[in-house]
Amino acid sequence: MTATQRRQAVTYLHDGRHARVTHACRLVGMSRASYAYRSERAVRDAPVRARLRALAELHPRWGAPRLHWCLEREGLVQNHKRTERLYRLEGLLVRRRRRRRIPQLRVERPVPLQPNERWSLDFVHDRLADGRPIRILTVVDDCTRECPRLTVDHSLPSVRVIEALDDLATERPLPARLVCDHGAEFASRAFLSWARLRGITLDFIRPGKPTDNAYIESFNGKFRDECLNEQYFLTLDDARMLIERWRQHYNRVRPHSALHHQPPAVYAKQFINQLGPELRVLKQG
Repeated sequence: MTATQRRQAVTYLHDGRHARVTHACRLVGMSRASYAYRSERAVRDAPVRARLRALAELHPRWGAPRLHWCLEREGLVQNHKRTERLYRLEGLLVRRRRRRRIPQLRVERPVPLQPNERWSLDFVHDRLADGRPIRILTVVDDCTRECPRLTVDHSLPSVRVIEALDDLATERPLPARLVCDHGAEFASRAFLSWARLRGITLDFIRPGKPTDNAYIESFNGKFRDECLNEQYFLTLDDARMLIERWRQHYNRVRPHSALHHQPPAVYAKQFINQLGPELRVLKQG
C-alpha cells in the first residue's frame, strides 16, 4: 500500500467510521506525523497552475512545450519537467487531429540568411457561417518565419494577388525570390510579367509536391489549427479582423520552436540591430 493509499484509508476511518486519528493510523500502519504532514508543493504550484490554465484557455491548441516557453519567459518556471507535471495534473492534453500523411521526397533549398531574401506563397480555403467560401493568401518570410500579410477575400485571382503584394511593398521591401506552386494565379501571364518587372525570381515547386514548399506548409498547418479551426466567421469583414488579429499574435507573441522559442518579430529585430545606422535606415525603409 502506498503512502497516498494509507493516507486515504486513515481519512476514511476518521471521517467515515469516526475512529480516532491515532487508532486509524495504527490500524493502517502509518505514523501520525506522516499523516499530518502536508507538502508545500501545492502552495508553490498554485500560481503556476492558475497561469497555466489561463494560457491553455487562451491558446487551446498549444501543447506543453509552447506553454512552458511562455511560463519561462514570465519567470514562473525554469524546469520543463515541472510544467509537464502540472500540465498533466490539469488535464490539458491537446487532442491530436488525425491527418493522412503521404511520404514524399523533398527538394532541399538553401536556407535564407537574411530577412526578405526569400518568401513563400500559398492559398488556404475556408468558409463563412453562411457557407460562402473564402480564400486566404498566405505569405511567409523563410528566414524569420514572419507572416507579412494574410489577404482574405472571396476570390483571389492573379490581379488581386499582385495588388496585395504591391501594397505590401509600401511597408517593406519585396524579396529577390518567391517560392510558389503552379497554380493559375502564380503561373498567369500577368503575374509572370509583374515578377519580371520587379526583378523577382519565381521558384516554382514540383507539381503535386507541396513538401517542396515546407515553410509555407508548416505555417498553413499552424494557421488552420490555431485560427481557422477555432474561429467562426460571420462575415468577410469579421474573418479579416479575426485573421489579422491572429497574424499579429503569431508575429509578436507566439514562440516559434525554430527561432529559439522567440516570436518571429523579435527574431527579425536581431538582424536590424546587427546593421549599421545607415544600413538600418535603408533596411527599415
